[in-house]
Amino acid sequence: MTLANELRRRTRQAIVPVVAICVTGYFGYHLVQGDYGLVSWLRLSHEIEETKAQLAQVSEQREALERRVSLLRPESLDRDMIEERARVTLGFAHENDVVILNPQ
Repeated sequence: MTLANELRRRTRQAIVPVVAICVTGYFGYHLVQGDYGLVSWLRLSHEIEETKAQLAQVSEQREALERRVSLLRPESLDRDMIEERARVTLGFAHENDVVILNPQ
């Protein structure tokens, strides 16, 4: 009986620390690997930085396009811009322009 009592006593003493270690391990794992853990936070931070870089690039492109569009408005027509667009889009050229053909 003494051996059985000793075994029960030690088992009861060990239950609380084992449960505490398991609970701590569970929360520690989810702190690092969970949906809202450190790994997810680092991944989202990286995605935010990439998205901010894309936003800056797209904003620059938009500003450049807005500048070009403003030159084509009726209030501020730029003769050079219209001529450039006509040459590129319609293939226009002046009589005194030298044209070099590419023999491809």
